[in-house]
Amino acid sequence: MSGRALAGLIGAATLAATLAAACGSPRVTPPGTTAVSTSAAPVAQHVLLITIDTLRADHVGAYGAAGARTQTLDALARDGARFERAWATAPITLPSHASLLTGRYPPAHGSRHNGIAVDPAVPTLATRFKAAGFATAAFVSAFPLDRQFGLAAGFDVYDDDLPRGPNGRPLNERTGADTVTRAVAWLQSQSTARVFVWVHLFEPHAPYGTPGSGGTAIARYDDDVAAADRETARLLAALGDRASRTLVIATADHGEAFGEHGEIGHSVFVYDTTLRVPLVMRGPGVAPGTVVSGDVSLVDLAPTLVALAGVDGVQGVDGGTDGQSLVPLLAGHALAPRALYAESFAPYFDFGWAGLRAVREGPAKYIAAPRPELFDLALDPGEASDRMALDARMAARLDARAAAFSAATPAVAPAAGAAAAARLRALGYLSGSGAGSDRGATTAPDHRTDPKDTIQIASRIALVTSGELQGEARRAALRGILRDDPGNPQAHLRLGFAELERGRCRDAEPHLRAALQAAVPSADAGLGLADCRGRAGDLAGAAAALTAARAAEPGNPVVAANLGILAVQQRRLSDGIGLLREALARDPQLLEARFVLARALALTGDRAGALTEAERLFGQLPVNAPQRAEVERLLGALR
Repeated sequence: MSGRALAGLIGAATLAATLAAACGSPRVTPPGTTAVSTSAAPVAQHVLLITIDTLRADHVGAYGAAGARTQTLDALARDGARFERAWATAPITLPSHASLLTGRYPPAHGSRHNGIAVDPAVPTLATRFKAAGFATAAFVSAFPLDRQFGLAAGFDVYDDDLPRGPNGRPLNERTGADTVTRAVAWLQSQSTARVFVWVHLFEPHAPYGTPGSGGTAIARYDDDVAAADRETARLLAALGDRASRTLVIATADHGEAFGEHGEIGHSVFVYDTTLRVPLVMRGPGVAPGTVVSGDVSLVDLAPTLVALAGVDGVQGVDGGTDGQSLVPLLAGHALAPRALYAESFAPYFDFGWAGLRAVREGPAKYIAAPRPELFDLALDPGEASDRMALDARMAARLDARAAAFSAATPAVAPAAGAAAAARLRALGYLSGSGAGSDRGATTAPDHRTDPKDTIQIASRIALVTSGELQGEARRAALRGILRDDPGNPQAHLRLGFAELERGRCRDAEPHLRAALQAAVPSADAGLGLADCRGRAGDLAGAAAALTAARAAEPGNPVVAANLGILAVQQRRLSDGIGLLREALARDPQLLEARFVLARALALTGDRAGALTEAERLFGQLPVNAPQRAEVERLLGALR
């Protein structure tokens, strides 16, 4: 640990139906506009909300997927209700979950992309259930839903404690098994209270399974879908005798594209490939075998859940929503005709391209873009035939509806700090490298690049960021992107780290320097360059790279730790101790920094301080950590 402190610390960015009901054919909602009273509906005592990240509806057996291994989701649909046409409000994790939990479209809840926090003034399901006396808990599996982004309000427990990698830095996701184990433990601890619990599973988000292990991306995706289904079964089993009194909802935040419309992954386009989600629910107020055929949105879930749990009229828990309660649909009636909205401003924030807004009204769907599109979904569910030239009046009317929902460019800039942005990039979200932060909202025509014209570049980057490409294939793809777009800072950064990972600093350094010069809002390029300079024995070059990293990301604790380690190596003990304390104040799990701090304090004669740090470090190390012997030797010298 002590011999390669600089290089060692710097690294790559790293269950049966419970409501008696008449048997017979599935209930399908008829056309019409009649609303009905829901006052006599049974009341759910508990609510369990399960969101499965990136789950396409057409990969679930209940939605017609032949051979799907989704027995748990299929049983929920069979024993409760299946919504055939449910739509996300954004093909992006945080904005979509925010809509689900608030009942508001992204312009109203404020999160327009991953890393942009939800408006804290907006009520959520958790704040409403908590005010009604429920015990509330959330268990999330990935960094885009970290508490800093605003969804923790109202939860007694918000478990976003992700594991750490070998270098001590927090990872950006955890397994569904880990998340469900934590949720089950909490459920078993709640013996009397009504509960509202939200469990988020990150499978089957990319990378699917283990890339390079064999099998197509879709086959590995389906393996992950099956894994999420198994964990859902384990979660439902934990309900025990509460099952008959629990409203269970399972859905997704968005779908996934496997080349449809040229897109790989999700977040750029707002075609139905990535907007359609499964939505099934079972429990009090939901008759088994119900099939809802009309269009519904994830914004409808919040008013529906509070209605079925009997808290929609409780004082202090009401909150305005863009959605409508789906209870009339569950009773076989219909909602009044309405337009549903969705958006993606990932093209704007990630690439500086135009954002996309979509409005669906009956069979018509309009996508507002520099080159807008109009589809008749009844005739063209695959959105292959643009009808703009055939129905200009409809297009103009829906364009006005889109403008009423949102301006062409949002008034917000990404709120995530650079450290958060780097972690989002590690999950495949570019997180704010493209749009200027000084751009305000405008309703003027958008002259930015239409994502349709440059989707090939985005999809090629998505293949890299998804983890689908490994080794030389990944490096070749990045080199190809740079041939077509020589200044692309993300490609430079990723190629630099790809070369660094195989120890080729000479090939890595030009790309890391290019990313630094392009002012990528992250310390990663500077950290990588410092790693290379440190390996070469060029401490001055390492210091310069770390200084550049600190300028790019002033609060990054890893940068401060490395600057502190470097200062100690140069015998600037006072400077080093200050920097190491700064780093550890921000991230107490930087174990290498704590080791060097203990040694530095010992060198200054502060044996008591050194002993305190060494004892704390020893307590932090896993029992099988190879560094324990070295720390024991340090402790022996200090005692």
